Amino acid sequence: MIGSLPPAAIMILGALLVPALSGRIQKAYILALPILGFLYFVSLGTGEFGQVGIFSYELTLVRIDGLSRIFGYLFHIAAVIGLIFAMRAENSMEHVAALVYAGSAVGAVMAGDLIVLFVFWELLALSSVFLIWVRGTERSYHAGIRYLIVQVGSGVLMLTGILIHYQTTGSLAFDHLGLGTLGTNLIFLAFGIKCAFPFLHNWLIDSYPEATPWGTVFLSAFTTKVAVYALARGFAGTEILVFIGAAMTVFPIFYAVIENDLRRVLSYSMINQIGFMVCGIGIGTELAVNGAVAHAFNDVLFKGLLLMSMGAVLYRTGKVNGSDLGGLYKSMPKTTGLCLIGAASISAFPLFSGFVSKSMVISAAIHEGYGGVWLALLFASAGVVEHAGIKIPFFAFFAHDSGIRCKEAPRSMLIAMTIAAAFCIFNGSFPGAFLYPMLPYAVEYVPYTTAHVVAQLQLLFFAMLAVVWLMSSGRYPPELRSVNLDTDWVYRRLGPRAALAVARVAVFLRTGTVNTVLVGVNSTVTGVRKHLGVTGVMGRTWSTAGSVIWVALLLSFFLILYYTK
Repeated sequence: MIGSLPPAAIMILGALLVPALSGRIQKAYILALPILGFLYFVSLGTGEFGQVGIFSYELTLVRIDGLSRIFGYLFHIAAVIGLIFAMRAENSMEHVAALVYAGSAVGAVMAGDLIVLFVFWELLALSSVFLIWVRGTERSYHAGIRYLIVQVGSGVLMLTGILIHYQTTGSLAFDHLGLGTLGTNLIFLAFGIKCAFPFLHNWLIDSYPEATPWGTVFLSAFTTKVAVYALARGFAGTEILVFIGAAMTVFPIFYAVIENDLRRVLSYSMINQIGFMVCGIGIGTELAVNGAVAHAFNDVLFKGLLLMSMGAVLYRTGKVNGSDLGGLYKSMPKTTGLCLIGAASISAFPLFSGFVSKSMVISAAIHEGYGGVWLALLFASAGVVEHAGIKIPFFAFFAHDSGIRCKEAPRSMLIAMTIAAAFCIFNGSFPGAFLYPMLPYAVEYVPYTTAHVVAQLQLLFFAMLAVVWLMSSGRYPPELRSVNLDTDWVYRRLGPRAALAVARVAVFLRTGTVNTVLVGVNSTVTGVRKHLGVTGVMGRTWSTAGSVIWVALLLSFFLILYYTK
């Protein structure tokens, strides 16, 4: 029986019993599920498990190898941390959605074929939208609708691509696919949507900040990282990903600088960090793919830590805009310290996790001759120091004193943040002890060389100096109470305006058509009344003699027609 059940089933099926429990028993049960799932996952070892025959298809529910193993570790760890942080959630359905969502992510990265991947791909979308809706605001409802449309659309593209690919090749294997056929191109596009490629990214910025304080933490951990895994599995070495990834690292910086909502800032930062992963996957060498996977592992932890700190702020103050916060280090010193660890990690300070993974991708870029991309990645590395390393902790906890006095974050939230912070420090200080041995390929990269440490410290110093100069000179964009739009302007502004213009034209045409028809009908009725009315020619009383003459004429006419055929 061992191996016939996918590890994902423990969290997915176990979630169904959550509403039937309450109190401490419920909390203990919720935490036990990902731990049991992790132990079961570890016990399986390497290989393929759970083969199932459906119709004429042989499906593989579980495949564990070097690539899927590290994501399996990551998603179980993220689930435990997220569930500890969410202990204050009062709605049991949120715990159900979180467990199904995390289980679906585990199932997706262990899928042995494209059909199993598609099933978990769709389950990811359907379960995660409830983490947005459960907040119960009008904004979260509409954001959830838009999110669901995009996610289901990705699934439709993926299924279409799978069917075409199967029709072409006769295979459902989820191995390297590559571009070049209609089927694989559609699958690539489906992965790109979930990965938040440029112009396909607005769903992330639109929806993640509208979730609950803990819902955003879960959302940041799974969907995009499943897409990163899928790209690494199916499209490693696809060169276009190098340039897509480089663009992803750069453009969010400019929006994050002017954004006021600090969770939206971190959402843009998420795209920035995913760009490093996508770029590494596109380069495709062992060093680059290792760097992409290692950075995905670290990003879930340090981005989760930053989002948890902002979630704790939102939970205690009800505010998350930079313009409304400041001075919270006085009320929330522990949260402040943990947030600073996350900021140091995402900024790639030496001894913190981002330093040992981001640099692998940057090194791979220059080694493979991508000089322009290398410069873009360096620029993006400096940019992330500003918008995530400095802006987040500065405007939330320091800046001006907002006058807000509140309690420190609850104990469960502090425990979750502390676990994530410990991983950030441990992976950054001792990468060879845990992180590097788990990567898909053997690691020969040494992050702590004099040249690398000095170069990174120089980059950090000049990035911070630039921020200080911008702020002191008054050139730094102020925190304004506003909503910034990027390409979502198309459906938030252009779309409604275009629809309104079309509606106006339709009303104009409808009015003109109706008026024309009414004029024609009135003319016809007037003519009919003129000839057939009481005073009309055909309506007058005729004499008998006149009637006989008309009948005779008509009879003669029909007789002529009959005999001349």
